[in-house]
Amino acid sequence: MSSLVIDGERERRYLRDLGRAVGGALLFNIPLLMTMEMWQAGIYMDRLRLLAFFAAALPVLYGLSYYAGFSKGRGLRNDVLDALVALAVGFAVASCLLLLFGVLQVNASPLDNVGMVALQAVPGAIGALLARRQMNGDGDGDDKEDESRASYGGELFLMGAGALFFALNVAPTEEMILIAYKCTPWHELGLIAVSVLLLHVIVYSAGFAGQEEQGRPVTAFFRFTLPGYAIAIGVSLFVLWVFGRTDGHAAARAMATAIVLGFPASVGAAAARLLV
Repeated sequence: MSSLVIDGERERRYLRDLGRAVGGALLFNIPLLMTMEMWQAGIYMDRLRLLAFFAAALPVLYGLSYYAGFSKGRGLRNDVLDALVALAVGFAVASCLLLLFGVLQVNASPLDNVGMVALQAVPGAIGALLARRQMNGDGDGDDKEDESRASYGGELFLMGAGALFFALNVAPTEEMILIAYKCTPWHELGLIAVSVLLLHVIVYSAGFAGQEEQGRPVTAFFRFTLPGYAIAIGVSLFVLWVFGRTDGHAAARAMATAIVLGFPASVGAAAARLLV
């Protein structure tokens, strides 16, 4: 009988965490939910690419659950549950708002509706997992414990997750292709330099909360900044492929587009190490 006793305080804490997760999904996902290119991508995107995107997103969500999570529970079981619940929150928020906006139609193809929701669910799930960090008013010091869990590989993973989220906000837009076509090689070199500089400055020079002790900025540049930018470019190429932005383009043009997308992606990589 004791196993059936419900811990009221624990349930209240979980409901509070779940509410934060919904708030985080809304906060991070509203711009994408109100972007026409994302609606169209959910309809016309090749389903194998959508499946590849979803498959790549699952380990990212688990990693974010491990390092952040919207609840305080820890361990493999809790981390997996947090990731799955966050994904469910992403699906629920995307479905409700797309219905409210009139984007999802009852008489439309179920595959089209599922495609739109599935594409939007991933950034919503990312927001849900980051909710405790961004909306936590407890001040109980758990954030410091979470930060200590990140090894060097974990730090690079978090940078990749941040790059993915920021890239998703821009990659579907036509402006991304237009900027890439307008850029000369000198513009591209300038974007690379500014992206690397911003990534390094945001993480190691500006006094934001969540920043690590600096001490050796040159070592940090080679240990974090350059690998972080390489990760941002790799993530950019993957996202561009998912959205079909590399189709029919020469390798040089695809790389130019990745450099353009690498600018917000590198900012996202830096921001992830500050926010997570």
